[in-house]
Amino acid sequence: MTKENTQQTLQDMMQKARTAQAAFASFDQAQVDAIVRAMAKVVYDDAEELARMAIDETRMGIYEDKVAKNKGKSKVIWNDLKDKKSIGVLRHLKEEGIVEVAKPIGVVGAVAPTTNPTVTAMSNAMFALKGGNAIIIAPHPRAKNVSKVTVDRMKEAIKPLGAPENLIQIISEPSIELTNQLMQAADIVIATGGAGMVKAAYSSGKPAYGVGPGNVQCLIDAGVNYEEAVPKIITGRAFDNGIICSGEQSAIIPAKDAATILEIFTQNKAHVLETEEDIQKLRDTIFENGMTAKDVVGQSPETIANLAGFSIPAGTRVIMAKAKGPGEADLLSKEKMCPVMAIYTYDTFDEALEIAQTNLELEGKGHSAALHSDNDAHIEQTGLALTVSRLVINQPSSTSAGGSLYNGFAPTTTLGCGTWGNNIISENFTYKHMINVSRIGYFMKDNNAPTDEEIWAE
Repeated sequence: MTKENTQQTLQDMMQKARTAQAAFASFDQAQVDAIVRAMAKVVYDDAEELARMAIDETRMGIYEDKVAKNKGKSKVIWNDLKDKKSIGVLRHLKEEGIVEVAKPIGVVGAVAPTTNPTVTAMSNAMFALKGGNAIIIAPHPRAKNVSKVTVDRMKEAIKPLGAPENLIQIISEPSIELTNQLMQAADIVIATGGAGMVKAAYSSGKPAYGVGPGNVQCLIDAGVNYEEAVPKIITGRAFDNGIICSGEQSAIIPAKDAATILEIFTQNKAHVLETEEDIQKLRDTIFENGMTAKDVVGQSPETIANLAGFSIPAGTRVIMAKAKGPGEADLLSKEKMCPVMAIYTYDTFDEALEIAQTNLELEGKGHSAALHSDNDAHIEQTGLALTVSRLVINQPSSTSAGGSLYNGFAPTTTLGCGTWGNNIISENFTYKHMINVSRIGYFMKDNNAPTDEEIWAE
């Protein structure tokens, strides 16, 4: 396809999107919500088929976990959105004399990653339409078919509800050039994916919501119920073969109980490497030029062990290795997009926090951390100390940091990392980031304004 043809393709899509969005602007809250619900419901209903397609096309992850992800994300995001006001008047703040009015942004350009080709396309489309916008999605080339089927299913689901045609579109043959043109033409960009793509979004000249790299540090507090904590950590690290950015990366455990804790890990189908030779084989296999090697992303422990040239027990869910030290002392301190965890031990809780922060400074600053603890003082201390946007307590991080029915994080697939991660938001991306808000300010003649003396009183 020539440059002129790609430009025309994108221009045609943008024109269709603007026409659809203009018609959509007349829909009321009930109509919008019915459409958003239908988008989530079709992914929920077709979860198994879409999961199989994703596995077959990307060759990453675990089928059962992708089914769970499709069902879980669709229902938890809709559950969060269904009672939220996003069209017209949002709030009357009588005490402040302010009325807030929602306005659509226009056309959203969204980039979907190969690691989450279904639920990312779904969630960003839901957030965009919840705000009265149209959306064009640029899928990853390695997942273009399943992303397109997901979009096509959503379009079919909302057609009977009167949704304008072309309210949701997808680039069927994605390319870097088309993706860059989309980011430059859209009114706002959602960039979910690698650092290079996020940087391109920030350079597009349009407002952009991006994400930073994950490197979730998982701390186990001394005295917590290890039998309860460890299975949650294994669940989080093993989920979808470790491709979730909020998945646990490092187990930071009390030295005095290390043997007991590692035995519990082993009982829960983790395999702890015993020799430095095998640990070095692991490093050499999972890292390439300091980054996660492409051929291990989302692969099983068995595949990784075979590539590395060592053996692990049948049924192993997570491979664990003792790191030489935190941060630059060991490549294992970095993000590993596969079911591998680094092990660190500490003597004091202050030392545990220092290990976690050192690893975050190397990679993943601003993203998330996990803590298993019954000590409220330590929980608050961790929240104060670590430069993360989310601290997940006593839950599997990979399936909880992005919101669940059992915590207060906004359900999403896009996790902002704040200025620590070069992002504009330090919270979970959701529909409220897809609207502009006009504020009407009334003159409050009866307001009890303070005197100058009262204002400056010490």
